Amino acid sequence: MKTAKATFAAGCFWGVEADFRMTEGVTATRVDYIGGHTDNPTYREVCSHSTGHAEAVEVTYDPDRVGYDELLRVFWKGHDPTQVDRQGPDIGDQYRSAIFFHDDAQREAAAASQRVLELEGRHRRPIATRIVPAGTFWEAEDHHQQYLEKRGQASCRIG
Repeated sequence: MKTAKATFAAGCFWGVEADFRMTEGVTATRVDYIGGHTDNPTYREVCSHSTGHAEAVEVTYDPDRVGYDELLRVFWKGHDPTQVDRQGPDIGDQYRSAIFFHDDAQREAAAASQRVLELEGRHRRPIATRIVPAGTFWEAEDHHQQYLEKRGQASCRIG
């Protein structure tokens, strides 16, 4: 089986991971810290706003079963991309909306999907999502992996 990787940040990584784990064709997920300036950060350090990392989800998927465009649809649907450095009650730069692309094709697809979303006019505010290269990926602590699943929850949606 051929696999590919995609990385998304859209608020607290627990709910984002759950959304992708329920997506047909996704073969694995892991939550991580990405986009910062320190090595091997801990959750506590990331939450201190001193590392610059985002809480993110690395998605491994079978491109014969699910395309990157479908993963982008899951990403856009699962959060409010107009919020800057927050999602709902979670506030801080670690909760920013970002697409971390792994190659030029992902960068182009992400930018195109963002343009379509902006043109559709569904949001009253501008899209704040950043589209940036995927850098070093620091795996989050084990107790954060499949956090909701381990607790018998399907989501952590508010409202």
